[in-house]
Amino acid sequence: MTEKVQKLLNDYPAARWAALVLIALMMFFGYMFVDVMSPLQSLVEAEKGWTPGIFGTYASAEYILNVCGFLIIAGIILDKMGVRFTGILSASMMFAGACIKFFAVSKWFAGSGLEAWLNSWWVAMPGSAKLAALGFMIFGCGCEMAGTTVSKAIAKWFKGKEMALAMGIEMALARVGVFAIFSISPIIASKLGTVAAPVGFCTCLLLIGLINFIVFTFMDRKFDGQLVEAGLSAAEADPEEEFHVSDLGKIFSSLSFWVVALLCVLYYSAIFPFQRYGANMLQCNLDGISATAASNIFRWFPMGAAAVTPFLGAFLDHKGKGATMLMWGAVLLIVCHLVFAFALPATHSHLLAYATIVILGISFALVPAALWPSVPKIIDEKILGSAYCLIFWVQNIGLCFVPKLIGNVLESVNSDNPAVLAAKAANAEFIPYNYTIPLIIFAGFGVLAFAIAIYLKALDRKRGLGLEEPNIK
Repeated sequence: MTEKVQKLLNDYPAARWAALVLIALMMFFGYMFVDVMSPLQSLVEAEKGWTPGIFGTYASAEYILNVCGFLIIAGIILDKMGVRFTGILSASMMFAGACIKFFAVSKWFAGSGLEAWLNSWWVAMPGSAKLAALGFMIFGCGCEMAGTTVSKAIAKWFKGKEMALAMGIEMALARVGVFAIFSISPIIASKLGTVAAPVGFCTCLLLIGLINFIVFTFMDRKFDGQLVEAGLSAAEADPEEEFHVSDLGKIFSSLSFWVVALLCVLYYSAIFPFQRYGANMLQCNLDGISATAASNIFRWFPMGAAAVTPFLGAFLDHKGKGATMLMWGAVLLIVCHLVFAFALPATHSHLLAYATIVILGISFALVPAALWPSVPKIIDEKILGSAYCLIFWVQNIGLCFVPKLIGNVLESVNSDNPAVLAAKAANAEFIPYNYTIPLIIFAGFGVLAFAIAIYLKALDRKRGLGLEEPNIK
């Protein structure tokens, strides 16, 4: 009989936290790339001719293949092949998609035969936007697959330990990535005079992220060997415990899963699409400030989340109250979008903008910090990867269509706006759009998310899911 391993690799704090840093940096660079063009909407419209509708279509492209079923396949790959294979695959897809997107907005694409061919069909959308959308699709598949892989890896390495804190720190680093790119992207674009420069910079960072994850795989392989030796890896010890595609039925038949998934899609539909338009919204609602000034305000949104998330994760580990945190996060979301819609255009107050951005960031800390560590409490470990992917799949349905919805609504409600018409007639670089209706739509998503959060707390009380209980046993 094999002698049991007395101490596993993840029992050493330095080892498990080093593993977290390696995989979190990959997501840090990934989130930087997601929003690299978000603070440049005005520049993209001036340089590439992308209208808000085209920009919304490009933003939606990140999620299209995921919605069409890729995330379901990604979950199966993750549970069948493990975190090492899936992580390297996802990081490689992010880098490949980023390279395509960089080429689409670069000087090498402009005037090429490929651009001429892409411009020859579906003339309503420029060739640069079409190719950038293709690259963003491939990147989006890799990024969402990477997110679920990282979640499962953290659940594996921090099981019975500081899981919520670890997930909170990973999410905080991702939020810092958004802060960093909202700070860096306008500066790089301004210095070099093109949107391609910050895109190329972030593409290089994604290559570094891929290398980081490859280093992590060596640690994870050693950890798996210890688990098998200790008899703690059920999938290795008993083939009957391996993942089977039929196990997906257990997820689809779970009411708790669907409630969490609906809460996720409603809440995130009011966050990530908003990030695409947030800087431009601040420009318009603060009486035409520069794109750089708007980005400098909006960048504090992720910092509010980054500052609070680790503390919320630690609180969740020791005290619990996950379902309650979800409710408060939805309330703050509603309040912030209504302030942006009505109070900010009336006051043009920079102080109010800063305060609301930070509070929205705190909301963005409350919900993810409570949501993701709660999934292992309601889903069996062997199908946890598929559960995360299916939640991301439902989430991506909203994230795919909402940016396009907001872009179309923004164009529609401003079609007869005198200020917009005058700016376009003068070929002005800045277009003063009215964002009231789009912001009300975002607040509406928050209202629905709050209602689902109330139901989830009632379901937890009825079924004893443990969502209000601490993670550390």
